[in-house]
Amino acid sequence: MSTDSMPILIEDLPVRKQSLRIAVVTETYPPEINGVANTVAQVVEGLRRRDHQIQLVRPRQAPHEIGSEQTDLHQTLTGSLPIPRYPSLKMGMPARRALTRLWTQARPDVVHVVTEGPLGWSAIQSAIRLGIPVVSDFRTNFHAYSKHYGVGWLRKPILGYLRKFHNRTACTMVPTEGMRLMLCDLGFHNVRVIARGVDTHLFSPARRSGTLRASWGAEEHAPVILHAGRLASEKNPEALIHAHAQIRQRVPTARFVIVGDGPARAYLEQHCPGAVFAGSRTGEDLAAHFASADIFLFPSLTETFGNVTLEAMASGLAVVAFDYGAAGKYIRHGANGLLAQSEDPAAFQRLALDLAGNLSLARSLGASAAIDTQALSWDSIVLELEGVLRATSTHQQPGDLFMERSAGQFMAR
Repeated sequence: MSTDSMPILIEDLPVRKQSLRIAVVTETYPPEINGVANTVAQVVEGLRRRDHQIQLVRPRQAPHEIGSEQTDLHQTLTGSLPIPRYPSLKMGMPARRALTRLWTQARPDVVHVVTEGPLGWSAIQSAIRLGIPVVSDFRTNFHAYSKHYGVGWLRKPILGYLRKFHNRTACTMVPTEGMRLMLCDLGFHNVRVIARGVDTHLFSPARRSGTLRASWGAEEHAPVILHAGRLASEKNPEALIHAHAQIRQRVPTARFVIVGDGPARAYLEQHCPGAVFAGSRTGEDLAAHFASADIFLFPSLTETFGNVTLEAMASGLAVVAFDYGAAGKYIRHGANGLLAQSEDPAAFQRLALDLAGNLSLARSLGASAAIDTQALSWDSIVLELEGVLRATSTHQQPGDLFMERSAGQFMAR
């Protein structure tokens, strides 16, 4: 029989998965500079590369900004207010009516709420009212921040708000198993681990710059200790100050570079004399700052993840951090970085000082870290997220075993 007359079996044909219409609601997005904005941008672009239709809902960052301006990404901009102490960042205003109107006219298959501010709360309310499945990300430990701003008494009310916020969604996504267990213990439901990735094309040891090191006054065989991130009291700046003082005394050739900005910058400048404060950096410039150092210190204990940890590792730096967040997940103590127990700040200081005095060990750990992060591509992360969004859009419970939800829980499309 000729192949022309052979029957074609339908089950032999490749199945093309239907693209989703996904509304992504976030309080922050580039060109704002922070880990959440960068992560959301990676996810949005990754989903678009997989042929999904993205409707980005975010606060207006400039007074006359227009949605979809200078981009083919469909954007809906909402009202905004500057965040106290962070005037360059905006907080979304409540927009329930506007979102209800928008999603009545252009209904998404699923709503992905990234941040827990007023805009995110409005999105959850609107989605539930219209019967649109909604998932959320747990992005910031606001309840843990309260003690750093003199309002520790607000911890329980803030935690109650976050629990109510996330428990109204079909699934809350967190980056680590430790965070999942913590939230489950606090009464959060349907918590799912979706890891974070790192752009190893951007963050790479190949971006190391001798010229940049020279501008810092670093000799060829002298260690450069870097910290990058938002400079704020909840990021444990005291640990950086103590590490700087000890390293400066014991390893006088070392150079200390701090990348970033925030309300604690003046305090750090006062207590870290001789350190280079490079301010906010982005893109290849930021990547060069990472790669041109040798050791990365990350003392924060309030992160949900800590993207800069992976960026430092991918850049070939030896990271000293607490056994928490991204560091606890990806650093193998003594193999590709160094970890201190969360309740032992003295150990953090000791590890930082010992590594500053052993440059060959630092560079060996950094080389191993760069190799290990090659497997942490954003493509694999986006693929996993896509599975959660697709399951939720069909009213299924995301997980290894999908269980049909009650037919009346969501309105029929």
